[in-house]
Amino acid sequence: MLTADPLRVTEYREVSGRIRAGDPRDAVAELERVSVQVRRSIVQMISRAGLGHVGGDLSVTDILVACFYGVLSVDPERPRWEGRDRFVLSKGHCAAALYSTLAHCGFFPTAELETFMAPLSALNGHPNKIKVPGVETNTGALGHGFPVATGCALGAELDGAPWRTVVVLGDGELQEGSNWEAAMTASHYGLSSLTAVIDRNRLQQGARTEETKTLEPLADKWRSFGWEVREVDGHDHLALLAALERSTSGRPVVVIANTVKGKGVSFMEDRVEWHHKVPSPEQVEAALTELEPVR
Repeated sequence: MLTADPLRVTEYREVSGRIRAGDPRDAVAELERVSVQVRRSIVQMISRAGLGHVGGDLSVTDILVACFYGVLSVDPERPRWEGRDRFVLSKGHCAAALYSTLAHCGFFPTAELETFMAPLSALNGHPNKIKVPGVETNTGALGHGFPVATGCALGAELDGAPWRTVVVLGDGELQEGSNWEAAMTASHYGLSSLTAVIDRNRLQQGARTEETKTLEPLADKWRSFGWEVREVDGHDHLALLAALERSTSGRPVVVIANTVKGKGVSFMEDRVEWHHKVPSPEQVEAALTELEPVR
């Protein structure tokens, strides 16, 4: 199991504190800065490994950063703290985005990102809770993470625990029937501490989601399952923070976050081939030029 980086943890606590307590405009500036850092790490990790899912990693980045820096109650130095909020990345193939976010929070040193997908590395192609602090459950087989998150929320309900559960799903993943069983179960038990976030980039491996299996009208589907529905721009940090607030209806919440696959790198944006294409050295250089650090 990897261990925390104390210096990074201190920085994370300071930045997260400013985001949660300060002027919303200042919070957005902080979140944008971190998101650029995370995206740069993702591009470098996938280039180095020669493997990965760069398009989905880049589309989900702003969601992950908003969750960890602005919403979740977690402690990188105590990743199994009983009172922590539970976070599940159901679209586990986008592990690079989660690892990069966790490392920037200090759950483990950022130097470990250089080992992504290397032999014997803790940073596998899919998250492993045994090896990586901050990973709540192993995911990657699509349709599995959401049912686990629903179980977490049900456990909190049974225990009368105050912590909440947030789960991030890919939109193509919603074609798995197990997700709708979980949605029905969460509604049945009134799991208001559960928030599901859909990374709605409209692309999956090989085609657009609507060409593969129609999801729309997506919001109406969730409403019919008894969920409180919030739709936002998934790259608008302020909108994400508002959408990730706790339920106001006593029902579970779903946030449909409209995103762009490959966000931040112009030649990757909304291009299906970047689901798991690896950038060439020249493309890496171009991508990092576009992803200039925010001061």
